[in-house]
Amino acid sequence: MSLLLIHGAGGSIEDNYGPIMEGLTARHAVAALDLPGSGTTPAASAPLTLDDLADRYLAAADARGLGTFAVSGYSLGGPIAIRLAARHPERVTRLVLTATFSHADTRTDLAASIWHRLYATGQHDLLVQYLNLLALSEPALNSLTPAQLQAAVTQAVPSIPAGTPDQVDLVRRADVRADLAAITIPALVIVTTEDGLISPALQRDLAAALPQAEVADLATGHLPFAERPEEWLKLITDFLA
Repeated sequence: MSLLLIHGAGGSIEDNYGPIMEGLTARHAVAALDLPGSGTTPAASAPLTLDDLADRYLAAADARGLGTFAVSGYSLGGPIAIRLAARHPERVTRLVLTATFSHADTRTDLAASIWHRLYATGQHDLLVQYLNLLALSEPALNSLTPAQLQAAVTQAVPSIPAGTPDQVDLVRRADVRADLAAITIPALVIVTTEDGLISPALQRDLAAALPQAEVADLATGHLPFAERPEEWLKLITDFLA
C-alpha cells in the first residue's frame, strides 16, 4: 500500500518521521512533503489553509506516482490528512492519525498562542524549553538531567523552522469537525496517552467522530518518534498491512 506522510507544526518530515522512515519505506511506496517554511519548502506568502495544503499534498502524491494511498498525519498533519480525505475520497484509502485533533480546544489554543508569542519575540531558547515541558512525557523529561536538557535545547534552537508561526497559526484555526462524519474509510487514531500538548481527551473526541475509527493507545508524550519509535512504527504498519 502506498503511503503519504504529513508532519506536524514546527517540525519536518525528517524530524517527525525520520526515526521510522526506514521501516515505512521497507513496506510502502512513500511520498512526503514538508509544510511551507519547513525543510526545503519555501515559506508561505499568505496564511496557510487546510484546503490549499490538502491540494499540495495531493500533488506530492501525484509527483510520486501514487494512485490511491493511505495518509499518515501527525499532530497538525492530522487535520490536513482529514481535509485531504474529504476533498479527494477517491484517492485516500486509509488514515493513520497520531497525536492529533479535529479542532483546537481552549487549552490547545492557549498552548499554541504562547508558542507563537515566544517565537515572535525571539525567545527561542525559552520556546524550546516550553515545548519540552509540554511535549515530553513525565518519565522522558525526568530521565534527563538539567545539563542534558539544556544541551538538547541548545541543539534544537537553530533548527526551529522559519515557517513555525504560520504553522502554529493554522493549529489555532484548523477545524475539520464538519468533515468527519462523511469519512467512512478505515482510520487508526493513535492516542499519545502522556501528551501534554494535544490532550488525550481531544484525540479521543476525534476518534469518536470518525465512523470507521480504531483507537490504539501509545504510552508516550507528543513525540512518539522520540520516545516510542518502534512501537509507533508497528502500530502504523500493522494497521496498513
